[in-house]
Amino acid sequence: MRNTLIRALLAVTAALASGCALTVKSDVNRALVGSVHCGNYAWAGTFRGSSPLRNTIASPLNEERLRAAIASHLSNGPVQPAGSAADCLVGYGIGANYVIDGAYPYGYGWGYGWGWGGPYVYREGIIAIDLYDAKSRQPMWHASVDQGLDGVDGGEAAKRINQAVAALFTKYPG
Repeated sequence: MRNTLIRALLAVTAALASGCALTVKSDVNRALVGSVHCGNYAWAGTFRGSSPLRNTIASPLNEERLRAAIASHLSNGPVQPAGSAADCLVGYGIGANYVIDGAYPYGYGWGYGWGWGGPYVYREGIIAIDLYDAKSRQPMWHASVDQGLDGVDGGEAAKRINQAVAALFTKYPG
């Protein structure tokens, strides 16, 4: 009985842990990645700018956290920061959008009268990194991960950003 209970608890723990893993979506321009050596990088831009949208949705604190996390991952490898003569440019983004799930016209459920009759709407957070060839300005790599920052700040925001960047760099083509 005790062994069965322990196995059940381990199975539940494993299921919960696997559900918390971040899923990375990645795309690579194989031809360009094979021909461009990124020995150093510069930033492609910042959140700050003349666009009114940039000034209302982007947290400059989270931007600094994201840049620091990306720089840390790049500097741990063969890619180092550079000035204007960089081989590659690094872009990034933090955003959120609303997702509508289950928007079937009749709802869905377990049978007549037992279903939920409406769509499920939720906010999905996204953190992304892009790598460009500095000479041609062509994209080489894009990766994104669902990671929400709604309602968090300070240490929790930094933790989530670091987790997202670590997950993104598992798909880094370098």
